[in-house]
Amino acid sequence: MTVPRNVKAVITDWGGVLTSPLRDAIAVWLAADRIDVAGYKNVMRRWVEQAYDGDGTNPIHGLEDGTLSTEEFELLLAAELRTVDGGPVGATGLIARMFGAFSPVEPMYEALRAARAAGTKTALLSNSWGNDYPRDLFADLFDAVVISAEVGMRKPDERIFRHALELLALDPHECVFIDDIEHNVRAAEALGIRGLHHTAADTTIAELRGMDLLP
Repeated sequence: MTVPRNVKAVITDWGGVLTSPLRDAIAVWLAADRIDVAGYKNVMRRWVEQAYDGDGTNPIHGLEDGTLSTEEFELLLAAELRTVDGGPVGATGLIARMFGAFSPVEPMYEALRAARAAGTKTALLSNSWGNDYPRDLFADLFDAVVISAEVGMRKPDERIFRHALELLALDPHECVFIDDIEHNVRAAEALGIRGLHHTAADTTIAELRGMDLLP
């Protein structure tokens, strides 16, 4: 596919793109806390479906747009979970334990730095779950940072994409958006942003290189 030469920015998700896959971190946490896996999957499947297709009042939606605190979310999720032997799951620190096994994907970080050094703008656009970000790296990586709970909006709401575009001072067709959740990619594309559904660092980097966004 021929890509217009006027692509001027890369906008990227964080969890699952700049980090190891969420499913891997969750698997480590489920095993460490001895949580009943089937029960966890049932809860999260229902909550995720509601967050993307419902009326916006469920816990994931609230956590991501900042209307529900991390502590409140932890209490709600813990109440839905049980250990493998039927015991309770501790709420305090639940989010930190869930994401504790996240690790950075260095090739993606290197690609962002290379794109930026070549004159392409970069931005982070992340739905926050109250987890810790490597904020000490942001100045080196991004021209703009948009974290959902801090701006009161969440993907796939078009407003959060438009907010990122405003910070970059660019039009939709001048940007590429990377996310591991296809629903979010499609929402970006509906606004005229070029979407990349991230499945692996190698393929995403190859796509960026094919757009002449990497040297």
